[in-house]
Amino acid sequence: MNTELYKRIETAAHNMRENMLEMTLHAGASGAHIGGALSSADIVAVLYCGIMDRPGKQDHFVLSKGHCALVQYAALCETGVISREELMTFEDNGGMFPAHPVMHDEIGIELSSGSLGLGLGFGIGLALADKKKETQAKTFVLLGNGECNEGSVWEAVMQAPKLGLDNLIAIMDNNHLQLDGEAEKIVPQAHIAESFRSFGWEVFEINGHDIRAVYETLAGLAADGRPKMIVADTVKGKGVSFMENQVKYHHAGLTQEQYNQAMEELKND
Repeated sequence: MNTELYKRIETAAHNMRENMLEMTLHAGASGAHIGGALSSADIVAVLYCGIMDRPGKQDHFVLSKGHCALVQYAALCETGVISREELMTFEDNGGMFPAHPVMHDEIGIELSSGSLGLGLGFGIGLALADKKKETQAKTFVLLGNGECNEGSVWEAVMQAPKLGLDNLIAIMDNNHLQLDGEAEKIVPQAHIAESFRSFGWEVFEINGHDIRAVYETLAGLAADGRPKMIVADTVKGKGVSFMENQVKYHHAGLTQEQYNQAMEELKND
């Protein structure tokens, strides 16, 4: 049964990548934050298609790395919350789907994000409210590795264990790059997992592109009084050879030729 589930999630991640590339092409000169969206596609596909219960209605998904809104929009389309026609209005003037997400409770976008460092604190609020209401809901927060340079992230990291928020699951999309270059050369993060553990989080280190590993880690979390932090090792631009591990695709546009090449690579993957 799980083999069938993993295949469905893999297909969803593939479809999301194709749609994100088309959205980036559609955006024209405005471009999109395609690199980090591609690195987190497998993680978000697992969450939306395998783990979360009624996203935005029961469980919560907080896109703290809001500049990668492409991945959340693509997941909403993949799960039938929005249509593909709506998806392809990305970056249209006056449209519902700008470069950074705007709160829209009806479709499960719970945070207007893009300013980095805010999502984990917001997630604490959601998780604490659910604890007080004695619901079974969980809050999942997707962080960027570069975002973890923000002091507000560490204020939240220190607070969550004190509150006993074992219904709070943070996932760090650790693709090793950020806007200004290699993350390790900007603020060293070689011991990031140990840092989270030192503040009282239960920490898991996984391959963020291994759908089975992502699913089994998330599905196996225990309610033991500790918040959970998953450090997911990923590749920026995953799935497109000329984008992988390239800082310039933190934010970029696509020519028709580049789009065609990328789609061909995904088709043959």
